[in-house]
Amino acid sequence: MSRKKTVRIYSEPAGGWGALKATGEALALQGVPISGAKTLLHMNQPEGFDCPGCAWPDPKHTSSFEFCENGAKAVAWEATAKRCTPEFFAAHSVTELSAWDDYDLEMAGRLTHPMVYDEATDRYLPIAWDDAFALIAKHLRALGHPDQADFYTSGRASNEAAFLYQLFVREFGTNNFPDCSNMCHEATSVGLPQSIGVGKGTVLLEDFEQADAIFIFGQNPGTNSPRMMSDLHAASRRGAMIGSFNPFRERALERFAAPQDPLEMATLGSTRISAFLYQVRVGGDVAVLKGMMKALVEADDAALATNRPRVLDIEFIENHTHGIAALLDDLRGTSWDAIEHQSGLARDDIENAAQVYMNAKNAILVYGMGLTQHHRGTENVQQMANLALLRGNIGRPGAGICPVRGHSNVQGNRTVGITEKTTDALLDGIERTFGFRAPAAHGHDVLGAIDAMMRGDAKVFVALGGNFAAAVPDWVRVQAAMRKLELTVQISTKLNRSHLVHGREALILPCLGRTEIDVQAEGPQSITVEDSMSMVHASAGRNPPASAHLRSEPAIVAGIARATLGDTSRVPWEHLVANYDRIRDAIERVFPIFRAYNERIRVPGGFHLASTARERVWATPTGRANFIVFKGLDEDPYHDDPDALWLTTMRSHDQYNTTLYSHSDRYRGIFGQRDVVFMNRRELQKRNLHPGERVDMVGLSTDGIERVIRSFKVVEYSLPDGCCGAYYPEANPLVPLHAFDPQSRTPSYKSVPVKVVRAAAVGPGCAARATARAGALAR
Repeated sequence: MSRKKTVRIYSEPAGGWGALKATGEALALQGVPISGAKTLLHMNQPEGFDCPGCAWPDPKHTSSFEFCENGAKAVAWEATAKRCTPEFFAAHSVTELSAWDDYDLEMAGRLTHPMVYDEATDRYLPIAWDDAFALIAKHLRALGHPDQADFYTSGRASNEAAFLYQLFVREFGTNNFPDCSNMCHEATSVGLPQSIGVGKGTVLLEDFEQADAIFIFGQNPGTNSPRMMSDLHAASRRGAMIGSFNPFRERALERFAAPQDPLEMATLGSTRISAFLYQVRVGGDVAVLKGMMKALVEADDAALATNRPRVLDIEFIENHTHGIAALLDDLRGTSWDAIEHQSGLARDDIENAAQVYMNAKNAILVYGMGLTQHHRGTENVQQMANLALLRGNIGRPGAGICPVRGHSNVQGNRTVGITEKTTDALLDGIERTFGFRAPAAHGHDVLGAIDAMMRGDAKVFVALGGNFAAAVPDWVRVQAAMRKLELTVQISTKLNRSHLVHGREALILPCLGRTEIDVQAEGPQSITVEDSMSMVHASAGRNPPASAHLRSEPAIVAGIARATLGDTSRVPWEHLVANYDRIRDAIERVFPIFRAYNERIRVPGGFHLASTARERVWATPTGRANFIVFKGLDEDPYHDDPDALWLTTMRSHDQYNTTLYSHSDRYRGIFGQRDVVFMNRRELQKRNLHPGERVDMVGLSTDGIERVIRSFKVVEYSLPDGCCGAYYPEANPLVPLHAFDPQSRTPSYKSVPVKVVRAAAVGPGCAARATARAGALAR
């Protein structure tokens, strides 16, 4: 498909008329300009459905206009009039489809029938549901050991589907649960429990109404969680200080026009969001955090020496924390020269941010994957906790830590048991409720599953949603390994790359979307999700299913379980799926934190899962919140080549995870293309490059494997020296499998050492075909 490719400055604020125009265009593109608009009025509303996009919480479902541009796009893509039918697959072989780009695959529309891969014709053919379940059961039963199968979970799966999925897999006999959290916020799940005793944030939405200051690290809310902009907009207008740290000067961190504000829209006005926006060097976040803490300690030392009020919350530190002495020694021993060098920021800027923090009675610390997807992501998160603890900013109104999760129920999946790491409480709960003892040995996370595939030990891969083949690091090598599997199963709403990177046998099982009515044996059902702030609420679709042949995710999981486990299963699968209230009753019995589950989700807005840290109860081995020292400053000490650049991968504005809504990135001024690399003028001049030239990016790794992506267009952009940026997942082949946080095993997508060189003699546009080339290579 031919597209006009341009780079031009986008001078408008985030949101505003641009967002409304983009929403209308998305609905029209999917052929649902009227019905899609009506559907949007039911999103994030009582008796409606939860946004299938990000996990930002809803403001008590009080507005009739509680959706954002990218949430509207997610709905348009799901509620599309386009259909991907058996006739479509008859017309296109898998080899042909492998040459399509990811956007064109999604534009084929909603999947309508279960399909099975036919090697003889290289096509997917229709298959009956019972036959599909029987094929899965045949492969699973033939395994030498249950650990030869891996069961991936996307964060969009409901609590009900995720709970049944983990129940089936554990009764089958394995804890192999690679999931999308392993690739994004696992550093939060690992790091925060060591610091404060919980692996989740400690704030509620109303805390944003009471905060004096809000600090945002490594998070681009205007694209990744746009409904957050309403809360930042309101906070800025009432006088709260907002400070942002990000390599890119993201438009939404600068200024925003609220589409819900009639006056601002009518006057073409906007609101300044960040009081300051500091462009931290890629891999320099921990230096900023340690610099702010060092400034606090120096100010506190000065206050103590002159008998002025203390800067540190000494009462909180003495009564609630452990390890302050070691932290103070480390901070005092860290030089400002080293902090400036690693962060890329001037000492004055860091001290300014620290002063804003000191002046705030209540402060919220927000962070995204800009902190977690690093070699030392877990420790990054813990330094954020340290900064909060020094001022007692946990456990009081208007203050706390706010990790911004990506997918709409990735946090809920983990709460109901999607984890490769078992606990006695989980095993006891399952045994108490269903009468069988699940295996205790830890299973595969994402990297473990990939390692098993590459060794040839994995035989079956089942994915409850997602696009694993595109999302993983180093996917040229990973996709080659996936093609050697005996069976791959994708439970999906739309066609994506993972359907084309398949095993010797393969199934596509089409499921209902979040917007669709789910009718089971005892009537229409609702599902539940948990947002980034641990609020659990109900979601019920309003649209007719895209096809009469679709099944819900819980029903599909139950069908696989029945076929595989047969009469030996201790779980009444049909009984549970007939009425999802029964699934929730079972969740409550296994996880008592869901007390009165069914009663509480019938209250508009749902209920909050209690956080011990929010109550200043510290579920840690010390019984206190722990200060944890980060020794040194370098997050990613992989390469000291003076010609190296630190590449950060990121999403475009017209993208959600691996789903592409277009080839453009409006706020960054990129239109009709994704094969670009962002560099500042100094780095271009250093390499004698010019905007618009084509370059190759060469990975700098220590394993001797060549990793190159070719013919990317240079775009001059404001970035710190020593850094560059490119889009995910196109740049994923540069991320080595060995580059990950050793504690959380999160891949280092946000800090990849590369060289950028003038392109070899290949034509432009080859980057857009990068996935197809990798697929052909693997095939």
